[in-house]
Amino acid sequence: MEQKTSLPQSAITIIGSGLAGYTVIREIRKLDKTIPITLITKEPGYFYSKPMLSTALASKKDAAQLVSTPQDGMATQLEITILSHTEVNAIDVTGQTVVTNQGSFPYGKLVLALGADQIRLPLQGDAADEVITVNDLEDYAKFRQLIDGKKRIAILGAGLIGCEFANDLVIGGYEVDVIDLAPQALGRLLPAEAATALQEKLSAAGVRWHFATTLQSIDHKNDALEIALANGACLSSDVVLSAVGLRPRLDLAKAAGLQTNLGIVVNRELETSVKNIFAIGDCAEVDGLVLPYVMPIMQAARALAPTLTGQTTALIYPAMPVMVKTPALPTVVSPPAKGVSGHWKTIMVDGGVEARFESPEGRLLGFALMGSATTQRAALTKELPPILE
Repeated sequence: MEQKTSLPQSAITIIGSGLAGYTVIREIRKLDKTIPITLITKEPGYFYSKPMLSTALASKKDAAQLVSTPQDGMATQLEITILSHTEVNAIDVTGQTVVTNQGSFPYGKLVLALGADQIRLPLQGDAADEVITVNDLEDYAKFRQLIDGKKRIAILGAGLIGCEFANDLVIGGYEVDVIDLAPQALGRLLPAEAATALQEKLSAAGVRWHFATTLQSIDHKNDALEIALANGACLSSDVVLSAVGLRPRLDLAKAAGLQTNLGIVVNRELETSVKNIFAIGDCAEVDGLVLPYVMPIMQAARALAPTLTGQTTALIYPAMPVMVKTPALPTVVSPPAKGVSGHWKTIMVDGGVEARFESPEGRLLGFALMGSATTQRAALTKELPPILE
Protein backbone atom coordinates (compact mmCIF):
# COMPACT_ATOMS: atom_id res chain seq x y z
CA MET A 1 0.00 0.00 0.00
CA GLU A 2 1.28 3.44 -0.84
CA GLN A 3 2.65 5.38 2.11
CA LYS A 4 0.67 8.53 2.78
CA THR A 5 3.03 11.43 3.37
CA SER A 6 0.63 14.33 3.97
CA LEU A 7 0.44 13.50 7.66
CA PRO A 8 3.59 13.77 9.82
CA GLN A 9 4.40 11.02 12.31
CA SER A 10 2.12 11.45 15.27
CA ALA A 11 3.68 11.16 18.72
CA ILE A 12 0.42 9.58 19.89
CA THR A 13 -2.09 7.81 17.66
CA ILE A 14 -5.45 6.71 19.03
CA ILE A 15 -7.79 4.27 17.28
CA GLY A 16 -11.39 4.80 18.31
CA SER A 17 -13.54 7.89 18.88
CA GLY A 18 -15.72 6.67 21.74
CA LEU A 19 -15.62 7.85 25.34
CA ALA A 20 -12.30 6.08 25.99
CA GLY A 21 -10.47 7.59 23.02
CA TYR A 22 -11.66 11.14 23.53
CA THR A 23 -11.25 11.06 27.33
CA VAL A 24 -7.59 10.02 26.97
CA ILE A 25 -7.03 12.94 24.59
CA ARG A 26 -8.66 15.39 26.99
CA GLU A 27 -6.45 14.13 29.81
CA ILE A 28 -3.34 14.40 27.62
CA ARG A 29 -4.20 17.99 26.74
CA LYS A 30 -4.35 18.88 30.43
CA LEU A 31 -0.69 17.81 30.62
CA ASP A 32 0.66 18.76 27.19
CA LYS A 33 -0.97 21.27 24.83
CA THR A 34 1.31 20.67 21.85
CA ILE A 35 2.19 16.98 21.52
CA PRO A 36 0.94 15.78 18.08
CA ILE A 37 -2.12 13.53 18.39
CA THR A 38 -3.93 11.72 15.58
CA LEU A 39 -7.31 10.07 16.11
CA ILE A 40 -8.31 7.36 13.62
CA THR A 41 -11.95 6.28 13.59
CA LYS A 42 -14.30 4.39 11.32
CA GLU A 43 -17.08 6.62 12.66
CA PRO A 44 -17.70 10.29 11.72
CA GLY A 45 -15.55 11.49 14.64
CA TYR A 46 -18.27 13.40 16.49
CA PHE A 47 -18.62 13.17 20.27
CA TYR A 48 -21.76 11.92 21.96
CA SER A 49 -22.65 10.27 25.24
CA LYS A 50 -23.15 6.57 24.53
CA PRO A 51 -24.96 5.92 27.85
CA MET A 52 -27.73 8.26 26.64
CA LEU A 53 -28.68 5.84 23.86
CA SER A 54 -30.84 3.85 26.28
CA THR A 55 -32.65 6.93 27.65
CA ALA A 56 -33.00 9.16 24.58
CA LEU A 57 -36.59 8.24 23.71
CA ALA A 58 -38.00 9.40 27.04
CA SER A 59 -35.79 12.50 26.79
CA LYS A 60 -37.43 13.20 23.41
CA LYS A 61 -34.07 13.32 21.65
CA ASP A 62 -33.34 11.74 18.29
CA ALA A 63 -29.92 10.46 17.23
CA ALA A 64 -28.76 13.79 15.75
CA GLN A 65 -29.63 15.64 18.96
CA LEU A 66 -27.33 13.36 20.97
CA VAL A 67 -24.23 14.69 19.18
CA SER A 68 -22.72 17.22 21.58
CA THR A 69 -19.74 18.21 19.39
CA PRO A 70 -19.19 17.53 15.66
CA GLN A 71 -15.87 16.26 14.28
CA ASP A 72 -14.47 19.68 13.31
CA GLY A 73 -15.36 20.99 16.76
CA MET A 74 -13.47 18.15 18.45
CA ALA A 75 -10.44 18.65 16.17
CA THR A 76 -10.34 22.38 16.98
CA GLN A 77 -11.12 22.05 20.67
CA LEU A 78 -8.46 19.39 21.30
CA GLU A 79 -5.98 20.50 18.59
CA ILE A 80 -5.75 17.06 17.03
CA THR A 81 -5.88 15.51 13.57
CA ILE A 82 -8.95 13.34 13.01
CA LEU A 83 -9.07 10.72 10.26
CA SER A 84 -12.77 9.85 10.14
CA HIS A 85 -14.49 7.06 8.16
CA THR A 86 -11.10 5.33 8.20
CA GLU A 87 -10.85 1.58 8.66
CA VAL A 88 -7.71 0.23 10.31
CA ASN A 89 -6.76 -3.00 8.54
CA ALA A 90 -3.56 -3.91 10.38
CA ILE A 91 -0.87 -2.79 12.80
CA ASP A 92 2.75 -3.27 11.77
CA VAL A 93 4.34 -3.56 15.21
CA THR A 94 7.90 -3.82 13.84
CA GLY A 95 7.63 -0.71 11.69
CA GLN A 96 5.30 1.05 14.18
CA THR A 97 2.80 1.76 11.44
CA VAL A 98 -0.99 1.67 11.27
CA VAL A 99 -2.29 0.37 7.93
CA THR A 100 -5.68 1.80 6.91
CA ASN A 101 -7.91 2.08 3.87
CA GLN A 102 -6.65 5.67 3.55
CA GLY A 103 -2.96 4.78 3.62
CA SER A 104 -0.35 3.85 6.22
CA PHE A 105 0.61 6.10 9.10
CA PRO A 106 3.59 5.83 11.47
CA TYR A 107 3.03 6.17 15.21
CA GLY A 108 5.17 6.83 18.27
CA LYS A 109 2.77 5.46 20.85
CA LEU A 110 -0.47 3.75 19.85
CA VAL A 111 -3.64 3.57 21.95
CA LEU A 112 -6.31 1.00 21.11
CA ALA A 113 -9.71 2.32 22.19
CA LEU A 114 -11.57 -0.14 19.98
CA GLY A 115 -14.63 -0.73 22.14
CA ALA A 116 -16.78 -3.84 22.03
CA ASP A 117 -19.45 -5.38 19.84
CA GLN A 118 -22.89 -6.51 20.91
CA ILE A 119 -22.98 -10.31 21.14
CA ARG A 120 -25.28 -11.83 18.54
CA LEU A 121 -26.86 -15.17 19.37
CA PRO A 122 -27.40 -17.76 16.62
CA LEU A 123 -31.14 -17.80 15.97
CA GLN A 124 -33.48 -19.81 13.76
CA GLY A 125 -36.31 -18.61 11.54
CA ASP A 126 -36.82 -16.61 8.37
CA ALA A 127 -36.68 -13.30 10.30
CA ALA A 128 -33.57 -14.11 12.37
CA ASP A 129 -31.48 -11.59 10.44
CA GLU A 130 -33.91 -8.81 11.39
CA VAL A 131 -32.82 -8.85 15.04
CA ILE A 132 -31.04 -5.55 15.64
CA THR A 133 -28.44 -4.32 18.11
CA VAL A 134 -27.68 -0.77 19.25
CA ASN A 135 -24.00 -0.19 19.85
CA ASP A 136 -23.37 3.30 18.48
CA LEU A 137 -25.17 6.42 17.34
CA GLU A 138 -25.66 5.19 13.78
CA ASP A 139 -27.21 1.95 15.10
CA TYR A 140 -29.48 4.04 17.28
CA ALA A 141 -30.61 6.17 14.34
CA LYS A 142 -31.58 2.98 12.47
CA PHE A 143 -33.37 1.66 15.55
CA ARG A 144 -35.44 4.83 15.95
CA GLN A 145 -36.36 4.72 12.27
CA LEU A 146 -37.36 1.06 12.58
CA ILE A 147 -39.63 1.53 15.61
CA ASP A 148 -41.33 4.65 14.26
CA GLY A 149 -45.04 3.90 13.94
CA LYS A 150 -44.63 0.46 15.57
CA LYS A 151 -46.11 -0.66 18.90
CA ARG A 152 -44.44 -3.84 20.17
CA ILE A 153 -40.77 -4.41 20.90
CA ALA A 154 -39.15 -7.58 22.23
CA ILE A 155 -35.82 -7.25 24.01
CA LEU A 156 -33.46 -10.20 24.25
CA GLY A 157 -31.52 -9.76 27.51
CA ALA A 158 -32.53 -8.47 30.96
CA GLY A 159 -29.13 -7.07 31.86
CA LEU A 160 -28.27 -3.42 32.39
CA ILE A 161 -28.79 -2.29 28.79
CA GLY A 162 -31.90 -4.43 28.31
CA CYS A 163 -33.55 -3.04 31.44
CA GLU A 164 -32.65 0.54 30.57
CA PHE A 165 -34.07 0.21 27.05
CA ALA A 166 -37.18 -1.52 28.43
CA ASN A 167 -37.87 1.36 30.82
CA ASP A 168 -37.19 3.98 28.13
CA LEU A 169 -39.47 2.27 25.61
CA VAL A 170 -42.46 1.82 27.94
CA ILE A 171 -42.18 5.51 28.87
CA GLY A 172 -42.31 6.15 25.13
CA GLY A 173 -45.60 4.26 24.87
CA TYR A 174 -44.36 0.92 23.48
CA GLU A 175 -45.40 -2.56 24.57
CA VAL A 176 -42.23 -4.32 25.72
CA ASP A 177 -41.41 -8.01 26.27
CA VAL A 178 -38.06 -8.85 27.88
CA ILE A 179 -36.62 -12.36 27.46
CA ASP A 180 -33.71 -13.75 29.48
CA LEU A 181 -32.27 -17.18 30.26
CA ALA A 182 -31.61 -16.06 33.85
CA PRO A 183 -34.35 -16.34 36.50
CA GLN A 184 -34.31 -12.57 37.17
CA ALA A 185 -33.39 -9.14 35.84
CA LEU A 186 -29.81 -7.89 36.27
CA GLY A 187 -28.72 -11.40 37.22
CA ARG A 188 -25.03 -10.49 37.48
CA LEU A 189 -25.60 -7.39 39.57
CA LEU A 190 -28.55 -7.82 41.96
CA PRO A 191 -29.63 -10.25 44.67
CA ALA A 192 -33.03 -11.87 44.06
CA GLU A 193 -35.08 -9.60 46.37
CA ALA A 194 -33.71 -6.44 44.77
CA ALA A 195 -34.28 -7.84 41.28
CA THR A 196 -37.89 -8.63 42.20
CA ALA A 197 -38.43 -5.03 43.32
CA LEU A 198 -37.11 -3.72 39.99
CA GLN A 199 -39.17 -6.23 38.01
CA GLU A 200 -42.35 -5.24 39.85
CA LYS A 201 -41.81 -1.53 39.19
CA LEU A 202 -41.08 -2.13 35.52
CA SER A 203 -44.05 -4.52 35.27
CA ALA A 204 -46.28 -1.79 36.66
CA ALA A 205 -44.90 0.52 33.96
CA GLY A 206 -45.83 -2.04 31.30
CA VAL A 207 -42.85 -4.40 30.85
CA ARG A 208 -43.66 -8.11 30.41
CA TRP A 209 -40.96 -10.52 31.61
CA HIS A 210 -40.06 -13.97 30.22
CA PHE A 211 -37.39 -15.51 32.45
CA ALA A 212 -35.62 -18.88 32.46
CA THR A 213 -36.09 -19.20 28.71
CA THR A 214 -34.59 -17.94 25.51
CA LEU A 215 -35.56 -16.99 22.02
CA GLN A 216 -35.55 -20.02 19.75
CA SER A 217 -36.80 -18.73 16.41
CA ILE A 218 -38.21 -15.63 14.75
CA ASP A 219 -40.43 -15.83 11.70
CA HIS A 220 -42.49 -13.43 9.63
CA LYS A 221 -46.21 -13.79 10.21
CA ASN A 222 -48.45 -11.35 8.35
CA ASP A 223 -47.09 -7.87 9.22
CA ALA A 224 -45.48 -8.99 12.50
CA LEU A 225 -42.65 -11.12 13.84
CA GLU A 226 -43.61 -14.36 15.56
CA ILE A 227 -41.18 -15.28 18.33
CA ALA A 228 -40.99 -18.87 19.59
CA LEU A 229 -39.46 -19.24 23.05
CA ALA A 230 -37.67 -22.34 24.33
CA ASN A 231 -40.36 -22.82 26.99
CA GLY A 232 -43.01 -23.26 24.28
CA ALA A 233 -44.53 -19.79 24.55
CA CYS A 234 -45.08 -17.62 21.46
CA LEU A 235 -44.93 -13.83 21.29
CA SER A 236 -45.83 -11.43 18.55
CA SER A 237 -43.72 -8.31 18.08
CA ASP A 238 -42.85 -5.64 15.52
CA VAL A 239 -39.15 -5.29 16.35
CA VAL A 240 -36.62 -7.46 18.21
CA LEU A 241 -33.69 -5.77 19.96
CA SER A 242 -30.79 -7.90 21.19
CA ALA A 243 -28.97 -6.72 24.32
CA VAL A 244 -27.33 -9.88 25.65
CA GLY A 245 -23.91 -8.42 26.37
CA LEU A 246 -20.69 -7.08 24.90
CA ARG A 247 -17.65 -8.79 23.40
CA PRO A 248 -14.38 -6.79 23.28
CA ARG A 249 -13.05 -6.16 19.77
CA LEU A 250 -9.90 -8.27 19.59
CA ASP A 251 -9.33 -9.08 15.91
CA LEU A 252 -6.93 -6.22 15.20
CA ALA A 253 -4.87 -6.94 18.32
CA LYS A 254 -4.78 -10.69 17.67
CA ALA A 255 -3.62 -10.19 14.09
CA ALA A 256 -0.83 -7.91 15.34
CA GLY A 257 0.35 -10.58 17.80
CA LEU A 258 -0.80 -8.83 20.98
CA GLN A 259 -1.75 -10.99 23.95
CA THR A 260 -5.51 -11.32 24.36
CA ASN A 261 -7.83 -13.11 26.73
CA LEU A 262 -11.34 -11.79 27.46
CA GLY A 263 -9.96 -8.46 26.31
CA ILE A 264 -6.64 -7.08 25.07
CA VAL A 265 -4.35 -7.92 27.98
CA VAL A 266 -2.63 -4.87 29.48
CA ASN A 267 -0.50 -4.27 32.57
CA ARG A 268 -1.27 -1.71 35.26
CA GLU A 269 0.20 1.00 33.01
CA LEU A 270 -2.28 -0.12 30.32
CA GLU A 271 0.54 -1.23 28.01
CA THR A 272 -0.09 -4.35 25.94
CA SER A 273 2.38 -7.20 25.42
CA VAL A 274 3.94 -5.11 22.60
CA LYS A 275 6.00 -2.06 23.49
CA ASN A 276 4.45 1.35 22.73
CA ILE A 277 0.96 -0.09 22.21
CA PHE A 278 -1.66 0.55 24.89
CA ALA A 279 -5.34 -0.35 25.27
CA ILE A 280 -8.19 1.28 27.18
CA GLY A 281 -11.94 1.02 27.61
CA ASP A 282 -14.29 -1.81 26.70
CA CYS A 283 -11.60 -3.67 24.72
CA ALA A 284 -8.98 -3.73 27.50
CA GLU A 285 -8.41 -6.33 30.22
CA VAL A 286 -6.40 -5.31 33.26
CA ASP A 287 -5.72 -7.86 36.02
CA GLY A 288 -8.41 -10.10 34.54
CA LEU A 289 -11.01 -7.30 34.63
CA VAL A 290 -12.99 -5.98 31.67
CA LEU A 291 -15.21 -3.19 33.01
CA PRO A 292 -17.44 -1.66 30.30
CA TYR A 293 -18.64 1.28 32.37
CA VAL A 294 -18.01 5.03 32.40
CA MET A 295 -16.12 5.38 35.69
CA PRO A 296 -13.44 2.75 34.93
CA ILE A 297 -12.81 4.48 31.59
CA MET A 298 -12.35 7.84 33.35
CA GLN A 299 -9.95 6.31 35.89
CA ALA A 300 -7.96 4.56 33.18
CA ALA A 301 -7.68 7.73 31.07
CA ARG A 302 -6.34 9.69 34.04
CA ALA A 303 -3.63 7.05 34.50
CA LEU A 304 -2.79 6.55 30.83
CA ALA A 305 -2.36 10.24 29.89
CA PRO A 306 0.68 10.84 32.13
CA THR A 307 2.17 7.51 31.03
CA LEU A 308 1.89 8.57 27.38
CA THR A 309 3.49 11.93 28.12
CA GLY A 310 6.48 10.55 29.99
CA GLN A 311 5.39 10.00 33.59
CA THR A 312 4.63 6.30 34.03
CA THR A 313 1.52 5.91 36.17
CA ALA A 314 -0.13 2.73 37.42
CA LEU A 315 -3.89 2.36 37.19
CA ILE A 316 -5.86 2.28 40.43
CA TYR A 317 -9.55 1.38 40.52
CA PRO A 318 -11.42 2.62 43.59
CA ALA A 319 -14.91 1.28 44.28
CA MET A 320 -17.00 2.51 41.35
CA PRO A 321 -20.78 2.09 41.73
CA VAL A 322 -22.77 1.75 38.52
CA MET A 323 -25.94 3.76 37.96
CA VAL A 324 -28.74 1.79 36.29
CA LYS A 325 -30.90 4.28 34.40
CA THR A 326 -34.33 2.86 35.25
CA PRO A 327 -36.56 5.76 36.36
CA ALA A 328 -39.25 3.26 37.42
CA LEU A 329 -36.87 2.37 40.27
CA PRO A 330 -33.53 4.26 40.23
CA THR A 331 -30.76 1.79 41.06
CA VAL A 332 -27.09 2.07 42.03
CA VAL A 333 -25.04 -1.10 42.30
CA SER A 334 -21.48 -1.92 43.26
CA PRO A 335 -21.24 -5.70 42.81
CA PRO A 336 -18.80 -7.70 44.94
CA ALA A 337 -15.66 -9.02 43.27
CA LYS A 338 -16.15 -12.30 41.43
CA GLY A 339 -15.66 -15.33 43.67
CA VAL A 340 -15.40 -13.40 46.94
CA SER A 341 -16.89 -15.04 50.06
CA GLY A 342 -19.91 -13.43 51.63
CA HIS A 343 -23.67 -13.08 51.46
CA TRP A 344 -26.35 -10.55 50.63
CA LYS A 345 -28.47 -8.89 53.33
CA THR A 346 -31.50 -7.19 51.82
CA ILE A 347 -33.72 -4.72 53.67
CA MET A 348 -36.91 -3.27 52.21
CA VAL A 349 -37.01 0.40 53.25
CA ASP A 350 -39.73 2.97 52.72
CA GLY A 351 -39.64 3.76 49.01
CA GLY A 352 -36.66 1.57 48.19
CA VAL A 353 -34.35 -1.37 48.79
CA GLU A 354 -30.99 -1.54 50.58
CA ALA A 355 -28.96 -4.66 49.83
CA ARG A 356 -25.50 -5.12 51.33
CA PHE A 357 -23.03 -7.86 50.39
CA GLU A 358 -20.95 -8.58 53.47
CA SER A 359 -17.96 -10.81 54.17
CA PRO A 360 -18.25 -13.53 56.86
CA GLU A 361 -16.64 -10.97 59.21
CA GLY A 362 -19.30 -8.35 58.40
CA ARG A 363 -17.16 -6.17 56.11
CA LEU A 364 -19.04 -4.43 53.31
CA LEU A 365 -17.90 -5.78 49.92
CA GLY A 366 -20.71 -4.63 47.65
CA PHE A 367 -24.15 -3.08 47.60
CA ALA A 368 -27.32 -2.47 45.61
CA LEU A 369 -29.38 0.60 46.46
CA MET A 370 -32.78 1.29 44.95
CA GLY A 371 -35.27 4.13 45.12
CA SER A 372 -34.98 6.17 48.34
CA ALA A 373 -31.96 4.10 49.46
CA THR A 374 -29.79 5.54 46.65
CA THR A 375 -29.10 8.53 48.95
CA GLN A 376 -26.67 6.25 50.82
CA ARG A 377 -24.45 5.79 47.77
CA ALA A 378 -21.61 8.11 48.86
CA ALA A 379 -21.50 6.85 52.44
CA LEU A 380 -21.47 3.17 51.52
CA THR A 381 -18.96 3.65 48.71
CA LYS A 382 -16.44 4.90 51.27
CA GLU A 383 -16.74 1.58 53.12
CA LEU A 384 -15.95 -0.55 50.07
CA PRO A 385 -12.49 -1.91 49.30
CA PRO A 386 -10.84 -0.67 46.09
CA ILE A 387 -11.19 -2.84 42.98
CA LEU A 388 -7.49 -2.42 42.12
CA GLU A 389 -5.01 -0.77 44.46
